[in-house]
Amino acid sequence: MISKRVGQFAPTRSLETDIFESPEALERLCLMSGGHVRNLLLLIQTAIARTETLPISLRAVQRAITDARDTYRRTVQDGQWSILAHVYRSKQIHNNDQYRQLLFNRCLLEYQYFDNEGERQCWYDVHPLIKGIKQFQDACAQLDSKP
Repeated sequence: MISKRVGQFAPTRSLETDIFESPEALERLCLMSGGHVRNLLLLIQTAIARTETLPISLRAVQRAITDARDTYRRTVQDGQWSILAHVYRSKQIHNNDQYRQLLFNRCLLEYQYFDNEGERQCWYDVHPLIKGIKQFQDACAQLDSKP
């Protein structure tokens, strides 16, 4: 998607060296988006805003990630960190308002695939940006310490 978009405006420029400082910078943005196109575009927009000249540096990418991570940190309420830790470990959600709110806020992401019989299957995970938040890491450690 990024390649197509950049190709419209700079067809001769290399995405991984001219637009981004390195393949790692581009890959990091993609991974931290969680596969959510809106998040990817917001991360890229923020990285560009922190860049004076191309290529977009790994440092600008990391600043964009840090900004987005802080937004997610403020979105999660105190009692929800343990819910996120539970989903991170089980890849499943419960059908209640707390889980739906976390899905709506994109703190939890739903992923789908087709199994060998062609049936659609779902699994869930926390947004990759949340994995770097201390409160989430603490909730995971607390969950892991329970017998």
